Amino acid sequence: MSGESASDAWVRATPVAFVLIWATGFIVARFGMPHAPPLSFLSVRYALSIACFLPWIVWAKVAWPQNRAQFLHLSVTGILMHGGYLGGVWVAVKAGMGSGLSSLVVGFQPILTAIWLAYSMRGHDQPGVSQRQWLGLSLGFVGLMMVVWRKLTLGTPLDHVTPTNMAFALTALLSITVGTLYQKRYVQPCDVRSANTVQLMAALVVTLPLALMETETMRWNGELAGAMAWSVLGLTLGGSSLLYMLIQKGAAASVTSLMYLVPPTTAIMAWLLFGEAITLTTLLGTALTALGVSWVVRPSRR
Repeated sequence: MSGESASDAWVRATPVAFVLIWATGFIVARFGMPHAPPLSFLSVRYALSIACFLPWIVWAKVAWPQNRAQFLHLSVTGILMHGGYLGGVWVAVKAGMGSGLSSLVVGFQPILTAIWLAYSMRGHDQPGVSQRQWLGLSLGFVGLMMVVWRKLTLGTPLDHVTPTNMAFALTALLSITVGTLYQKRYVQPCDVRSANTVQLMAALVVTLPLALMETETMRWNGELAGAMAWSVLGLTLGGSSLLYMLIQKGAAASVTSLMYLVPPTTAIMAWLLFGEAITLTTLLGTALTALGVSWVVRPSRR
Protein backbone atom coordinates (compact mmCIF):
# COMPACT_ATOMS: atom_id res chain seq x y z
CA MET A 1 0.00 0.00 0.00
CA SER A 2 1.43 3.38 -1.01
CA GLY A 3 1.88 6.18 1.51
CA GLU A 4 -0.97 8.18 -0.01
CA SER A 5 -3.44 5.29 -0.03
CA ALA A 6 -2.48 4.36 3.53
CA SER A 7 -3.12 7.96 4.59
CA ASP A 8 -6.52 7.93 2.87
CA ALA A 9 -7.42 4.66 4.56
CA TRP A 10 -6.49 6.12 7.96
CA VAL A 11 -8.63 9.21 7.34
CA ARG A 12 -11.60 6.99 6.44
CA ALA A 13 -11.05 4.83 9.52
CA THR A 14 -10.71 7.76 11.95
CA PRO A 15 -14.47 8.41 12.38
CA VAL A 16 -15.07 4.71 13.08
CA ALA A 17 -12.30 4.65 15.69
CA PHE A 18 -13.66 7.85 17.24
CA VAL A 19 -17.16 6.40 17.68
CA LEU A 20 -15.83 3.16 19.14
CA ILE A 21 -13.58 4.97 21.62
CA TRP A 22 -16.26 7.47 22.64
CA ALA A 23 -18.79 4.70 23.24
CA THR A 24 -16.41 2.92 25.63
CA GLY A 25 -16.67 5.83 28.07
CA PHE A 26 -19.99 4.47 29.35
CA ILE A 27 -18.65 0.91 29.39
CA VAL A 28 -15.62 1.92 31.44
CA ALA A 29 -17.95 3.41 34.03
CA ARG A 30 -19.59 0.00 34.51
CA PHE A 31 -16.19 -1.67 34.92
CA GLY A 32 -14.84 0.87 37.38
CA MET A 33 -17.83 1.76 39.53
CA PRO A 34 -18.10 -1.49 41.52
CA HIS A 35 -14.61 -0.81 42.90
CA ALA A 36 -14.49 2.96 43.43
CA PRO A 37 -16.63 5.97 44.28
CA PRO A 38 -17.34 7.94 41.10
CA LEU A 39 -15.90 11.33 41.98
CA SER A 40 -12.72 9.88 43.46
CA PHE A 41 -12.20 7.87 40.28
CA LEU A 42 -12.72 10.97 38.14
CA SER A 43 -10.36 13.05 40.29
CA VAL A 44 -7.58 10.52 39.77
CA ARG A 45 -8.43 10.36 36.06
CA TYR A 46 -8.21 14.15 35.70
CA ALA A 47 -4.90 14.30 37.59
CA LEU A 48 -3.31 11.50 35.53
CA SER A 49 -4.60 13.00 32.28
CA ILE A 50 -3.06 16.37 33.18
CA ALA A 51 0.22 14.61 33.99
CA CYS A 52 0.15 13.02 30.51
CA PHE A 53 -0.82 16.18 28.64
CA LEU A 54 1.79 18.48 30.19
CA PRO A 55 4.89 16.66 28.82
CA TRP A 56 3.16 16.34 25.45
CA ILE A 57 2.51 20.09 25.41
CA VAL A 58 6.11 20.88 26.33
CA TRP A 59 7.56 18.42 23.80
CA ALA A 60 5.32 19.67 20.96
CA LYS A 61 5.75 23.33 21.99
CA VAL A 62 2.00 23.79 22.02
CA ALA A 63 0.71 27.33 22.55
CA TRP A 64 -1.38 28.13 25.61
CA PRO A 65 -4.43 30.44 25.54
CA GLN A 66 -3.33 34.03 25.02
CA ASN A 67 -5.19 35.86 27.81
CA ARG A 68 -6.91 35.40 31.16
CA ALA A 69 -10.36 35.68 29.61
CA GLN A 70 -9.75 32.58 27.50
CA PHE A 71 -8.42 30.72 30.54
CA LEU A 72 -11.64 31.64 32.33
CA HIS A 73 -13.87 30.55 29.46
CA LEU A 74 -12.02 27.26 29.10
CA SER A 75 -12.32 26.71 32.86
CA VAL A 76 -16.09 27.19 32.71
CA THR A 77 -16.38 24.69 29.86
CA GLY A 78 -14.13 22.28 31.75
CA ILE A 79 -16.33 22.43 34.83
CA LEU A 80 -19.42 21.80 32.71
CA MET A 81 -18.14 19.35 30.09
CA HIS A 82 -15.81 17.33 32.32
CA GLY A 83 -16.97 17.90 35.88
CA GLY A 84 -20.73 18.13 35.32
CA TYR A 85 -21.03 15.80 32.35
CA LEU A 86 -18.68 13.01 33.44
CA GLY A 87 -19.63 13.42 37.09
CA GLY A 88 -23.33 13.09 36.27
CA VAL A 89 -22.83 10.03 34.06
CA TRP A 90 -20.56 8.21 36.51
CA VAL A 91 -22.76 8.89 39.54
CA ALA A 92 -25.81 7.73 37.54
CA VAL A 93 -24.05 4.49 36.60
CA LYS A 94 -22.91 4.03 40.19
CA ALA A 95 -26.55 4.43 41.25
CA GLY A 96 -27.63 1.58 38.96
CA MET A 97 -28.33 3.06 35.53
CA GLY A 98 -27.11 0.85 32.67
CA SER A 99 -24.43 1.97 30.25
CA GLY A 100 -26.71 1.86 27.22
CA LEU A 101 -29.45 3.94 28.82
CA SER A 102 -27.06 6.54 30.23
CA SER A 103 -25.54 7.04 26.78
CA LEU A 104 -29.02 7.33 25.27
CA VAL A 105 -30.11 10.01 27.75
CA VAL A 106 -26.95 12.05 27.22
CA GLY A 107 -27.32 11.45 23.48
CA PHE A 108 -30.11 14.02 23.47
CA GLN A 109 -27.47 16.76 23.81
CA PRO A 110 -27.15 17.50 20.08
CA ILE A 111 -30.95 17.82 19.81
CA LEU A 112 -31.15 20.35 22.64
CA THR A 113 -28.20 22.21 21.19
CA ALA A 114 -29.77 22.32 17.73
CA ILE A 115 -33.08 23.57 19.12
CA TRP A 116 -31.40 26.29 21.16
CA LEU A 117 -29.26 27.43 18.25
CA ALA A 118 -32.31 27.54 15.99
CA TYR A 119 -34.13 29.74 18.50
CA SER A 120 -31.13 31.99 19.12
CA MET A 121 -30.71 32.60 15.38
CA ARG A 122 -34.23 33.91 14.93
CA GLY A 123 -34.15 37.52 13.92
CA HIS A 124 -30.67 37.10 12.40
CA ASP A 125 -31.90 36.04 8.95
CA GLN A 126 -31.93 32.44 10.14
CA PRO A 127 -34.93 30.09 10.37
CA GLY A 128 -36.40 29.16 13.75
CA VAL A 129 -37.43 25.66 14.74
CA SER A 130 -39.32 24.07 11.86
CA GLN A 131 -42.29 21.77 12.13
CA ARG A 132 -40.07 18.90 10.99
CA GLN A 133 -37.61 19.62 13.81
CA TRP A 134 -40.37 19.71 16.42
CA LEU A 135 -41.71 16.43 15.06
CA GLY A 136 -38.21 14.96 15.22
CA LEU A 137 -37.77 16.12 18.82
CA SER A 138 -41.12 14.60 19.79
CA LEU A 139 -40.30 11.35 18.02
CA GLY A 140 -36.93 11.15 19.75
CA PHE A 141 -38.60 11.75 23.12
CA VAL A 142 -41.09 8.94 22.47
CA GLY A 143 -38.21 6.62 21.58
CA LEU A 144 -36.38 7.49 24.77
CA MET A 145 -39.51 6.93 26.86
CA MET A 146 -39.96 3.48 25.30
CA VAL A 147 -36.49 2.50 26.53
CA VAL A 148 -36.81 4.21 29.92
CA TRP A 149 -40.27 2.75 30.66
CA ARG A 150 -38.95 -0.78 30.25
CA LYS A 151 -36.12 -0.03 32.68
CA LEU A 152 -38.63 1.39 35.18
CA THR A 153 -40.70 -1.78 35.16
CA LEU A 154 -38.30 -4.60 34.26
CA GLY A 155 -34.84 -3.27 35.09
CA THR A 156 -32.33 -5.34 37.02
CA PRO A 157 -30.40 -4.06 40.07
CA LEU A 158 -27.49 -3.14 37.76
CA ASP A 159 -29.63 -1.73 34.95
CA HIS A 160 -32.66 0.19 36.18
CA VAL A 161 -34.06 3.70 36.44
CA THR A 162 -34.68 5.55 39.67
CA PRO A 163 -35.42 9.23 40.30
CA THR A 164 -31.87 9.58 41.67
CA ASN A 165 -29.88 8.12 38.79
CA MET A 166 -32.14 9.77 36.21
CA ALA A 167 -31.58 13.14 37.91
CA PHE A 168 -27.81 12.70 37.64
CA ALA A 169 -28.09 11.58 34.01
CA LEU A 170 -30.16 14.67 33.23
CA THR A 171 -27.59 16.80 35.06
CA ALA A 172 -24.95 15.34 32.74
CA LEU A 173 -27.16 16.12 29.74
CA LEU A 174 -27.69 19.71 30.88
CA SER A 175 -23.99 20.18 31.62
CA ILE A 176 -22.76 18.96 28.22
CA THR A 177 -25.44 21.01 26.45
CA VAL A 178 -24.70 24.26 28.27
CA GLY A 179 -20.97 23.61 28.04
CA THR A 180 -21.19 23.11 24.27
CA LEU A 181 -23.20 26.31 23.79
CA TYR A 182 -20.87 28.26 26.07
CA GLN A 183 -17.80 27.03 24.23
CA LYS A 184 -19.34 27.87 20.87
CA ARG A 185 -20.09 31.39 22.07
CA TYR A 186 -16.99 32.33 24.08
CA VAL A 187 -14.02 30.03 23.49
CA GLN A 188 -11.66 31.09 20.72
CA PRO A 189 -9.80 28.52 18.56
CA CYS A 190 -7.03 26.89 20.57
CA ASP A 191 -4.91 23.76 20.37
CA VAL A 192 -6.98 20.91 21.75
CA ARG A 193 -4.15 19.69 24.00
CA SER A 194 -3.62 22.92 25.93
CA ALA A 195 -7.35 23.66 25.95
CA ASN A 196 -8.11 20.19 27.30
CA THR A 197 -5.48 20.59 30.00
CA VAL A 198 -7.00 23.86 31.23
CA GLN A 199 -10.44 22.25 31.24
CA LEU A 200 -9.18 19.23 33.18
CA MET A 201 -7.49 21.45 35.76
CA ALA A 202 -10.75 23.34 36.36
CA ALA A 203 -12.71 20.09 36.58
CA LEU A 204 -10.22 18.72 39.11
CA VAL A 205 -10.48 21.82 41.29
CA VAL A 206 -14.26 21.40 41.46
CA THR A 207 -14.41 17.59 41.68
CA LEU A 208 -11.66 16.89 44.22
CA PRO A 209 -13.36 18.58 47.24
CA LEU A 210 -16.52 16.56 46.53
CA ALA A 211 -14.46 13.38 46.15
CA LEU A 212 -12.92 13.93 49.57
CA MET A 213 -16.44 13.81 51.03
CA GLU A 214 -17.08 10.30 49.66
CA THR A 215 -16.91 7.61 52.32
CA GLU A 216 -16.20 4.66 50.01
CA THR A 217 -12.57 3.91 49.28
CA MET A 218 -10.99 2.91 45.98
CA ARG A 219 -10.28 -0.83 45.93
CA TRP A 220 -7.52 -1.28 43.38
CA ASN A 221 -7.63 -4.46 41.31
CA GLY A 222 -7.25 -5.45 37.68
CA GLU A 223 -10.65 -4.13 36.58
CA LEU A 224 -10.22 -0.77 38.27
CA ALA A 225 -6.65 -0.34 37.02
CA GLY A 226 -7.73 -1.26 33.50
CA ALA A 227 -10.67 1.13 33.62
CA MET A 228 -8.41 3.93 34.84
CA ALA A 229 -5.74 3.27 32.21
CA TRP A 230 -8.26 3.27 29.38
CA SER A 231 -10.01 6.37 30.76
CA VAL A 232 -6.73 8.30 30.70
CA LEU A 233 -4.97 6.91 27.64
CA GLY A 234 -7.90 5.84 25.46
CA LEU A 235 -10.61 8.35 26.27
CA THR A 236 -8.86 11.53 27.35
CA LEU A 237 -5.70 11.36 25.25
CA GLY A 238 -6.85 9.09 22.42
CA GLY A 239 -10.38 10.40 22.02
CA SER A 240 -9.26 14.01 22.17
CA SER A 241 -6.47 13.35 19.68
CA LEU A 242 -8.85 11.74 17.19
CA LEU A 243 -11.27 14.64 17.61
CA TYR A 244 -8.39 17.02 16.96
CA MET A 245 -7.41 15.10 13.83
CA LEU A 246 -10.97 15.09 12.50
CA ILE A 247 -11.22 18.84 12.90
CA GLN A 248 -7.81 19.41 11.33
CA LYS A 249 -8.87 17.29 8.35
CA GLY A 250 -11.83 19.57 7.81
CA ALA A 251 -14.43 17.12 9.15
CA ALA A 252 -15.63 19.27 12.06
CA ALA A 253 -19.15 19.45 10.63
CA SER A 254 -19.44 15.65 10.64
CA VAL A 255 -18.32 15.19 14.26
CA THR A 256 -21.78 16.04 15.60
CA SER A 257 -23.40 13.41 13.40
CA LEU A 258 -20.90 10.84 14.66
CA MET A 259 -22.17 11.41 18.21
CA TYR A 260 -25.53 9.91 17.24
CA LEU A 261 -23.84 6.58 16.60
CA VAL A 262 -22.59 6.38 20.19
CA PRO A 263 -25.79 5.17 21.98
CA PRO A 264 -26.44 2.14 19.74
CA THR A 265 -22.72 1.30 19.78
CA THR A 266 -22.72 1.49 23.57
CA ALA A 267 -25.87 -0.65 23.77
CA ILE A 268 -24.22 -3.39 21.71
CA MET A 269 -21.07 -3.26 23.84
CA ALA A 270 -23.13 -3.39 27.06
CA TRP A 271 -25.07 -6.38 25.72
CA LEU A 272 -21.87 -8.25 24.86
CA LEU A 273 -19.99 -7.40 28.07
CA PHE A 274 -22.66 -7.08 30.76
CA GLY A 275 -25.71 -8.83 29.34
CA GLU A 276 -27.78 -5.62 29.32
CA ALA A 277 -30.88 -6.75 27.47
CA ILE A 278 -31.62 -5.52 23.96
CA THR A 279 -35.32 -6.22 23.41
CA LEU A 280 -37.52 -5.40 20.44
CA THR A 281 -38.86 -2.42 22.38
CA THR A 282 -35.31 -1.20 23.03
CA LEU A 283 -34.40 -1.53 19.35
CA LEU A 284 -37.58 0.23 18.24
CA GLY A 285 -37.08 3.02 20.78
CA THR A 286 -33.48 3.50 19.68
CA ALA A 287 -34.54 3.53 16.01
CA LEU A 288 -37.22 6.15 16.71
CA THR A 289 -34.67 8.26 18.57
CA ALA A 290 -32.22 8.03 15.67
CA LEU A 291 -34.95 8.95 13.18
CA GLY A 292 -36.04 11.89 15.30
CA VAL A 293 -32.46 13.10 15.58
CA SER A 294 -32.01 12.92 11.81
CA TRP A 295 -35.09 15.11 11.32
CA VAL A 296 -33.81 17.67 13.82
CA VAL A 297 -30.28 18.03 12.45
CA ARG A 298 -31.06 17.78 8.72
CA PRO A 299 -30.53 21.20 7.13
CA SER A 300 -33.70 22.99 6.11
CA ARG A 301 -34.27 23.67 2.42
CA ARG A 302 -34.78 27.37 1.85
